[in-house]
Amino acid sequence: MTDTADLVSRLPNDIGGLPAGPIEKVDHELLPWEKRCHALADVLDFHKIINTEEKRRGVESLGSDVVGKLTYYERWIVTFANISFQKQILTPEMLATKMDEVAARLRSQGCRVESLSP
Repeated sequence: MTDTADLVSRLPNDIGGLPAGPIEKVDHELLPWEKRCHALADVLDFHKIINTEEKRRGVESLGSDVVGKLTYYERWIVTFANISFQKQILTPEMLATKMDEVAARLRSQGCRVESLSP
């Protein structure tokens, strides 16, 4: 298969058979936000808002550059936001407002909050 044909036929997360180093298998406890993200996926699917297939397609549509830079659950969060915008469930402004509210609440509790601004 040519490089071009390979690019066209492979989705960003389809890396099977490509040259790579050894797979590092690390068992780790999920962080609290990762557990909430997983629970959110279950709730969205249960209420038929975003199903597993939509989530998979959403992650694939992020493109290989984004997929390669985000962690597993970060991909999910970006995908949930994108699909929510497409379905007009949320607007970017609504999400930004809520994120600001949560950041302010965490700061008031003495938590360190990283900025998402560029």
